[in-house]
Amino acid sequence: MLSAEQFFHGSPQVSESAPGRINLLGEHTDYNDGYMLPTATPQRTTVALAPSPDRRHHLYSATLGRHRLLPNRPKPARARPDFERYVDGCIKLIEARGTHVPPLSIHISSALPIGAGLSSSAALEVALLRALRRLLRLDLDDLGLARLAQQAEITYAGVHCGILDQMACSLADCAHMLWIDARTLASRLLPLPSPSALVVIDSGVARALAATGYNRRRAECETAARLLGVPALRDIRELAALDTLPPPYRQRARHVLTENARVLQAAGGLSPEQFGSLMNASHASLRDDFEVSLAALDELVALLQTHPQVYGARLTGAGFGGACVALCRQGSAHDVALQTLQKYQAHGHRPSILLPPCTKS
Repeated sequence: MLSAEQFFHGSPQVSESAPGRINLLGEHTDYNDGYMLPTATPQRTTVALAPSPDRRHHLYSATLGRHRLLPNRPKPARARPDFERYVDGCIKLIEARGTHVPPLSIHISSALPIGAGLSSSAALEVALLRALRRLLRLDLDDLGLARLAQQAEITYAGVHCGILDQMACSLADCAHMLWIDARTLASRLLPLPSPSALVVIDSGVARALAATGYNRRRAECETAARLLGVPALRDIRELAALDTLPPPYRQRARHVLTENARVLQAAGGLSPEQFGSLMNASHASLRDDFEVSLAALDELVALLQTHPQVYGARLTGAGFGGACVALCRQGSAHDVALQTLQKYQAHGHRPSILLPPCTKS
């Protein structure tokens, strides 16, 4: 693994970073024009830039220990390997805005685990676009940057994602929740439920969004909205309106409606106990109506929910593997994380504690 100084043989010209995302409520609602409530991770991805030694872009991931050269000739986006797709996508979108991007050496390092559901790809996109904004003096605000990052994910990674991950990585911080309206892109910072603390544990089951049911779930929601005659599921106000839908569209729409209601309720300000209850209900909905949980995730969530110091827990991220988040009593986060980890490991799993970040598994 090469440090930035080793890779550049000196200091980079520009260095920027972005956090990952922990979604507390509002899962699979962004592409339904709904509401979300994420917060930022303390772990960050850093991208450093310097002029290229030749006429090509040189990419190096210190996390993966891999060096890539972006090909001079166009190559199908989805044929590009791993992190190259995100970098190439962001550069091409900047150039599509009319700005020349000179050949660059790009060093990427990250404390975010890949495949854990903490938006490592969005953090990479946002960090890179921040670095390019600074290097090229782009007129691009944080919301515009998030929208470009989303487009890079859709076009170059093949994931038809909503705006949640990119807005969280671009606009959120660790001390607040970020309330987001996906239709208007309005957002505001809100206090976390107090007094409380967060625990995040990676289930050990990695996920790959483009290869999972993520795109299929989005298509099912779009079909449900079309059958109901509305632009998006956000526009349905009453659960009774879903009675005409056949399965699985009824279940998918029910999750979106109830999840939107949970976010709006939480944004009004709740006690940790009340907020935790909404997290529990959210997980049940993701498991039963949206069907994006797995047995391992359900087991980990159940261990967290039954811990006496935990108010509530749920999977976080799109599902199909990844991490779970719990809201617990202030001062108990390390004990909750370690005790849950030990019980979960005893069942043959290989989890890791992501938050609190100072805990080693």
